[in-house]
Amino acid sequence: MARLPRLYAPRIPQLAEARFARRLAPADAPTPTAALDRIRHWLAQEASRAAAGQAGAVALHGWVVLPDRITLLATPGDEAALSRLMQALGRRMGAGLMRTRVYAGRYHNALLEPGRWVLPAMVWLESLPVSTGLVGAATQWPWSSAAEHGGLGETGAGGIGGAHGAVDTPASRPVLTDHPDYWREGDTPFARQAAWRKRLADGLGEPQRLGIEAALAGQWALGEKIFLAHLGRLASRRISPAPRGRPRKAG
Repeated sequence: MARLPRLYAPRIPQLAEARFARRLAPADAPTPTAALDRIRHWLAQEASRAAAGQAGAVALHGWVVLPDRITLLATPGDEAALSRLMQALGRRMGAGLMRTRVYAGRYHNALLEPGRWVLPAMVWLESLPVSTGLVGAATQWPWSSAAEHGGLGETGAGGIGGAHGAVDTPASRPVLTDHPDYWREGDTPFARQAAWRKRLADGLGEPQRLGIEAALAGQWALGEKIFLAHLGRLASRRISPAPRGRPRKAG
C-alpha cells in the first residue's frame, strides 16, 4: 500500500509523534536521564531555529520526550516545516547519541481543530509519562512542557529532575509559543497555570483519548463536521479514511 502524503493545512495545529527505532533504555532499567537531557537540549536548539516569526516557522505549543518516542504539538509555518524540524533532530540524535537509525519509521501527525481538540491533545501529550507508568503526575517528568504550563518550575514538583540530577536550564528547554486556546484558560499567568494543573489532574475521558490516538495512528484530522468540511478544501490530501467497499455504480 502506498503511503499517504503528509497531511497539512495552513495555520492548523498538528500533533506529531516519532517512535525511536530503539529505546533509550530497557523498560525495566533506570530512567536514561543523560540521553533525555541531550535530546531535550537538541530539541530546544532546533526549535529555536524554526521559531515563530521566521520563514518556515514552527510554533511549538507542547512537547514530551520519552525513552521510546518524541511527541510534539505545533503549528508549522509551511508544509515542510515540521518535517525539517524532525529531520534535523534526527540527524543530531544519530550523530551524537544513537549512532544508528533513529526513528522506527515516518513520524505520524494529526490535524486538530482549534477550540476543541488542541487542549485535549496537549493534556494527552503531557500525560504520556503518567499513562506509560514513568511518573505519578505529569508535572514530575522534566522532559516535557507540563511543568512549564502548570507553573511548577524548571523540573516540576518532586520530579525525576531533582531525584536523579537531570540538568535543566532555560537554554536547555524548548521555547514554547502558547496556543490561543491555552491563553483562554485564564486572564493571568497564575490563573492559566492553575487551570492547566486541574486539566492534567482530571485527565481525559476515554472517548477523547481514543479519538486522539486513532487520529494520530491513522494520520487524519480531528474535529467537528463543520471544521472538517472546511479543512477538506484546504488540506494537502484527504483528511479522513475513505469509505470501505467499492463505490456504487451510477444508475
